[in-house]
Amino acid sequence: MRILAIGAHPDDIELQCAGTLALYKRQGHEVFMAVATNGDMGNFDVPPAELAAIREAEFKAACAVIGAEPIWMGFPDEKLENTLANRLAFVDLIRSADPDLVITHGPDDYHPDHRYTHQLVWDALPLAGVGSLATAHPATARQVTLYFMDNVGGIGFQPTEFVDITETIEAKKAALAKHASQLRIFRQLMDVDLLDVVDTVGKFRGYQAGSRYAEGFAKVEAWYRGLSRRLLPEGSGASRFDYLKGDAQ
Repeated sequence: MRILAIGAHPDDIELQCAGTLALYKRQGHEVFMAVATNGDMGNFDVPPAELAAIREAEFKAACAVIGAEPIWMGFPDEKLENTLANRLAFVDLIRSADPDLVITHGPDDYHPDHRYTHQLVWDALPLAGVGSLATAHPATARQVTLYFMDNVGGIGFQPTEFVDITETIEAKKAALAKHASQLRIFRQLMDVDLLDVVDTVGKFRGYQAGSRYAEGFAKVEAWYRGLSRRLLPEGSGASRFDYLKGDAQ
């Protein structure tokens, strides 16, 4: 399969679904990671143009950890809008990856860039297969299944499916660690360790899923997008019950 994850900012994918993407890659699938905005507003002490270049380099380094193909869209940070021109850019993004499955933000995330990314992906998906709508890449041959990834901190998000990422949690952390400029500013301004966030949320979702670590997703049920089979990968980690049995023996 071909999997496309689309995040609003350079570290969103790593925070929310990098464990699943790493699992897909290990299982032989093709993985694409796309980021909509350039992250140039994220640090108060680095000029925007310089920061955009830093964030792009960090994003590509994170993709290399996962083994994913990076796609940098370059929209201005904090200024993403749901316009027709932007919708067509997202149509072309989807066509360029020709995915079986797309993962992106849900509609109730905290940041406007996240919510506009959600809306642009939602609106672009049915258009990606319209052959008479011309973009740089040819139309896709199928409607694409869509999943929403978790919100930051797991707040206000109710997963419908889980992926056991016990075997890829360290790859997820390693990918996120490439975003040094973002990790630094969160520690400095908010006293938040983003690596601890993904570990804590991963364990929390793992408790729900019956594994050591998990990521949560909500599958979109819409006309021509529903499937009778699961597309998310199956992890090979032992369940918590299996660990308990091992401890008891």
